[in-house]
Amino acid sequence: MYIGLDLGTSGLKAILIDDDQRIVAEANAPLTNERPHDGWSEQAPQSWLDACDRVMAALGRKADLSAVRGLGLSGQMHGATLLDAADEVLRPCILWNDTRAHKEAAALDADPRFREVTGNIVFPGFTAPKLLWVRNNEPDTFEKVSKVLLPKDYLRFYLTGEFVGDMSDSAGTSWFDTGARDWSDDLLAATGMDRSFMPRLVEGSETSGQVRVDLAAKWGLPANCIVAGGGGDNAASAIGVGVVKAGQAFVSLGTSGVLFAANDGYQPDAGTAVHTFCHALPDTWHQMGVILAASDALNWYGRLTGQSAADLTARLGALEAPGKTRFLPYLGGERTPLNDAAIRGAFVGLEHATDTAAGTRAVLEGVTYAIRDCAEALAATGTRIDRLLAVGGGSRSRYWCEAIATALGVPVDLPVAGDFGGAFGAARLGMMAATGQGAEIATTPETQASIAPVTGLTAAFEDGFARFKAAQTAIKGLT
Repeated sequence: MYIGLDLGTSGLKAILIDDDQRIVAEANAPLTNERPHDGWSEQAPQSWLDACDRVMAALGRKADLSAVRGLGLSGQMHGATLLDAADEVLRPCILWNDTRAHKEAAALDADPRFREVTGNIVFPGFTAPKLLWVRNNEPDTFEKVSKVLLPKDYLRFYLTGEFVGDMSDSAGTSWFDTGARDWSDDLLAATGMDRSFMPRLVEGSETSGQVRVDLAAKWGLPANCIVAGGGGDNAASAIGVGVVKAGQAFVSLGTSGVLFAANDGYQPDAGTAVHTFCHALPDTWHQMGVILAASDALNWYGRLTGQSAADLTARLGALEAPGKTRFLPYLGGERTPLNDAAIRGAFVGLEHATDTAAGTRAVLEGVTYAIRDCAEALAATGTRIDRLLAVGGGSRSRYWCEAIATALGVPVDLPVAGDFGGAFGAARLGMMAATGQGAEIATTPETQASIAPVTGLTAAFEDGFARFKAAQTAIKGLT
């Protein structure tokens, strides 16, 4: 059997699978993040360790863990977890959706080496600019930094006692030579660091260490349980849904929104604001467009109206042509394709006839068009998308999936009931590391439905996208 741990922003999820990749047991532990100032987002790393103890204990109550051969890790990307020389955490982790380092990011991005070597824009949410922010604003803390770990790799340190990272997660730090799949000495030096601050690297399907003997005994694991390299949350999710070859893609409608496409080679185009990262498998890469608020935008609107996101979408009927009301989903800045930490969201075209349902449709359409923006950015790099799998909580809305299929002009497949996300992908990576198997086990799940574009509304959605782009331009002039 094999365990996958997915350290998300809102919780830690654990999945136990058997040798046939059937889910035997699962457990969840919620997490919270703090926003002490505008644009800030932090978490206490100790909360991840406490959550790990809770989910492992829960799995142990549901199943015998003595046959577990491997454990894989998935996690939220870009977070800056800072340790001192005694391996103690120096401050709360600065998370992926924290934009305080926008000035530092712009300064690094102005150095052409960063785009050339990493294949990406230096976004405020990436790790390197956060370290510059700490140096500029918390110099006493910066002077004590001995190790910089991504969130899941701090969890790995707890599990194994080893400082190890993987290629897919490390590619989102702005210190990584994405083509060479290694740390860049030049980029580290440009931020006053060197390799000694970084964990050693393994591929996602390789072994990174073994679970500590004391923890194995505590949780009922065998003494030789290995821990795989794992991957960043989206790369691990791609392993979970079998998106590992060119033409395969998925759209994730979680807190953030991701349009993820696998590539057989390395083909960066930083100017598009598309993320080009290593995949969690050797010699493979992926590209993705990222928007910072997907289901988060719908949840925000739900709080505004006093209704749950599920209730708002349940009241919608068949897909309708976009109305006059438009929504810009930039509640905390945006990545692809805008690369703008300051831009903020808006409702445009409100009128007396705008009711709650019209607002709900506008929110879904706004996020859909932001994903369409990502699709156009991916296409500009030469990446093709033949069809999409839809994952994440938002994919439970058929209305939303029909809007995405229609706006992008590609079928959207819905997997059969089950969890094929980051935790499942992490378990698969643990299985690969323990058995020596490779991408052949990362199969695509059976689909329960394939949602075709509503061709009768194609022209209306094209017109709606043009209005969305016009509103986007207007909003950019106000921030």
